[in-house]
Amino acid sequence: MAERLYAACAAQARLPVFYTDIGVPDRIDARFELYTLHVLLMILRLRDEGQAGADTAQDLFDTYVSALDNTLRELGVGDVAVGKKMRRLGEAMYGRMTAYEKAILAGDDQGLAAALSRNILESDAATPEMRAMADYALRARAALGDQPFDAVMTSPAWAEPTLAAA
Repeated sequence: MAERLYAACAAQARLPVFYTDIGVPDRIDARFELYTLHVLLMILRLRDEGQAGADTAQDLFDTYVSALDNTLRELGVGDVAVGKKMRRLGEAMYGRMTAYEKAILAGDDQGLAAALSRNILESDAATPEMRAMADYALRARAALGDQPFDAVMTSPAWAEPTLAAA
């Protein structure tokens, strides 16, 4: 189940519109940010379902961490270095999830846009593109929340990403 949910998050994060219209740089670090955001959005939705959802959310998180480890190995990072790189990625992931979660749960589009700008664009200013990304994330949170749990588990329907929301 967690693998299917992770695949849904990854597929959404890979949508070309993020890179072509919204201006997310097509770099590995920016893709990491989008994967982390989408996994977090799914985790938040799962947690809305009580203990069963929280357990699935933990499984999804573990699957994401495992995917990061596998990606590092596929990129040729040696076994000795994987642990160090995973520790840095883990710290980055926790930091992002904490910042994004706080803003998402508060419905703070400006705070989320600022965090996304900092992490995706390495900019202190919330750009129109990252304001559109924040708007998308809040709409995606609502869209996932509007779906019955069974639908989310089998075929989650995300919001449509668009720059026009900026």
